[in-house]
Amino acid sequence: MKILLVEDEPAVAGFIKKGFESEGFQLDIAYDGQTGRIAFLKDSFDVVILDVNIPIINGFDLCKIFKQQNNQIPIIMLTAFDSIDNKTTGFEAGADDYLVKPFEFKELLLRIKALTRRNFSPNKGLFVIADLELNASSKSVFRAGKRIDLTAREFTLLEYLIVNKEMVISRFDIAEKVWGLDFDTNTNVIDVYVNHLRKKIDKDFSPKLLHTVIGMGYVLRG
Repeated sequence: MKILLVEDEPAVAGFIKKGFESEGFQLDIAYDGQTGRIAFLKDSFDVVILDVNIPIINGFDLCKIFKQQNNQIPIIMLTAFDSIDNKTTGFEAGADDYLVKPFEFKELLLRIKALTRRNFSPNKGLFVIADLELNASSKSVFRAGKRIDLTAREFTLLEYLIVNKEMVISRFDIAEKVWGLDFDTNTNVIDVYVNHLRKKIDKDFSPKLLHTVIGMGYVLRG
């Protein structure tokens, strides 16, 4: 696995690099947003770790740039900004996960593995519900013939829901299967992602497919 880390604190960057290299991963470091942008355009990465408060191009803007270039690249924001507003801004920029400093390297490692893991799909085929189509091989989604651009996390969430279509999926199940680690379900992160996904696949279409079952979870129903 090849990782791009954009982090302006040399001590933090060195700590992360040492940890991942001890796990057998390759990690490239950029110490500012512009250098990170150039590295991303020149090379191919499996995942990006992105600080928010970095020189030249801030992390939120850089995340948008990366997603415009490759909408499926998993991105985890790594920052000291821990408010819900900041997290929401990160997710709206296209981030797939958000880890607050200070952190344990083991948690970062688990989150990276979860971001790059697709272990719940029974196959890599085409899934259809109503006029919504998801191709697990090409990582593409269409609704009524119109392509829907999703982030890596949004795609994983939709994939899990469509594999289990017509079944009510709890927030706990989503946390376990989509995030792939012990997740604090008392936060509203899952709700934020569901709302983002609903806007993309339902807002301009009929009938509505993604439904909330109060007190129970969510269901993708045709």
